[in-house]
Amino acid sequence: MPTSSAPPVTSTNLPLGAPTRGKVRDCYRFASPAFGDAMLIVSTDRISAFDWILPSPIPDKGRVLTAISRFWFDLLSQGPTPIAHHLLTTDVDAMGLPAEIDREPLRGRTMLVKRAEVIPFECVVRGWLAGSGLAEYKQRGTVCDVPLPAGLRPGDRLPEPIFTPATKAASGHDENVSFDVMAAAVGADVADALRDKSLAVYARGAEHAAARGIVLADTKFEWGRLPDGSLILVDEVLTPDSSRFWPAAEAGQGRVPDSFDKQFVRDWLETSGWDKASEPPQLPAEVVAKTRDKYLDACRLITGVSLPTA
Repeated sequence: MPTSSAPPVTSTNLPLGAPTRGKVRDCYRFASPAFGDAMLIVSTDRISAFDWILPSPIPDKGRVLTAISRFWFDLLSQGPTPIAHHLLTTDVDAMGLPAEIDREPLRGRTMLVKRAEVIPFECVVRGWLAGSGLAEYKQRGTVCDVPLPAGLRPGDRLPEPIFTPATKAASGHDENVSFDVMAAAVGADVADALRDKSLAVYARGAEHAAARGIVLADTKFEWGRLPDGSLILVDEVLTPDSSRFWPAAEAGQGRVPDSFDKQFVRDWLETSGWDKASEPPQLPAEVVAKTRDKYLDACRLITGVSLPTA
């Protein structure tokens, strides 16, 4: 893979008020002259693992996440059952940003989106056996308390996709909860809608991924509510940070395939001697390069277009 000519972006400090910083994104409330009261989301090149933001960025990672999310938002808004979402534009020249803001570091990594009240649950859909679901299945034969047939192997396809919500943690791990817990918090009608919409988006994503030689093993969605009460898809969608994508040729072989994500980072950290309780170490250059290549591969395979790196 070619190297990026643009320096990695690890944080932003735009003259738009104090940002809300997540593990990857910097978010600013912004009154756009063209779109009104909106939110500016900048995807940085920060990378996290084991609930820590690592000191070594992955060049182009934020641009990959933005390109993939933009692709999915466009695809999902088409067809007989379009999915409403929050994306307004990714064109920084159309956002109406103040003239003093340097647009170059923002290009390709910035979304202007509708403001919405975010539903405080991760809407997880699992189609294949991996991750925490695999660990639970080995112990109890269930995934998030959903009974599954005996004899499933690591990385096997589930009989049908299952919806397994989780609480949204400000820090640390999200916690799996039952559908009833979510329904009690948001209302039965909203919970039903979130489940049905999430399963529908997963099905469309899995269908497209399969056509590209990829398995969408599992994913998590975030939904928001507009002032009129309607639900829209928010945050990122079907990216390597929010989903497990596997090469289709490696799926169903009795093992969990390597994902198009930060697996190189996790593997190196596991053998580095880091205790996961203190500040994490710098990543070796080869781990950064291999991880970047995985993200670029995911972008090319999912969208059909290579991310420009010049």
